[in-house]
Amino acid sequence: MPKTKSLLDGIGNQKETERYYDDWATNYDETLKNWNYKAPNKAVNILFNLKKNIIFNLDLACGTGLFGEELIKKNNKIIIDGCDISSKSLKITNKKNLYRNLFKQSFEKKIKLNHKYDSVSMIGSMTYCKKPNLLFPIIFNYLKKNGIFIFTHRVDLWIKQDFDSLIHSYNKLFKFNYKSRPLNYLPENINFSNKVKIRIVGLKKI
Repeated sequence: MPKTKSLLDGIGNQKETERYYDDWATNYDETLKNWNYKAPNKAVNILFNLKKNIIFNLDLACGTGLFGEELIKKNNKIIIDGCDISSKSLKITNKKNLYRNLFKQSFEKKIKLNHKYDSVSMIGSMTYCKKPNLLFPIIFNYLKKNGIFIFTHRVDLWIKQDFDSLIHSYNKLFKFNYKSRPLNYLPENINFSNKVKIRIVGLKKI
């Protein structure tokens, strides 16, 4: 299993991150269950409170499909597309038969798509976003009008990156619909426990 200190520190560049998650993919779901990782379930509940009529969702950095599983539990008619840089994670996701299309690429690069989505999710991966100021316009172009972008971000990085100001700078693209209180991220992981928390955020495309 990967060293948790690297996970806490953000792992590294894209190649290192890809290798890390390829190595972890086989045990990923089991490990996160043991760490009491609840972000996908909580994020899905918040998403459906913000928008009821979701037909198409794009799941960025979908990993092994944990968020997709929670979406389907909530509404098994939702059509989900996903992308991730880890080919081994995508193979596991594909076997779950949850996603219509899977793209092997970074969420920071625009995916060539022929349609727009009711919602875009990015759960557990904002940590790896090198230039979040460039990400928001990409997300905007994926969404239908009034579509929701739901994501999580670590509170320590939120403060360090002044994310409130960053999001405010895109107030002509998005309305700030929801920001959770700080929540436990990986409470049963000794390096995270109750020290590292996350926010769940919902933005609505204007």
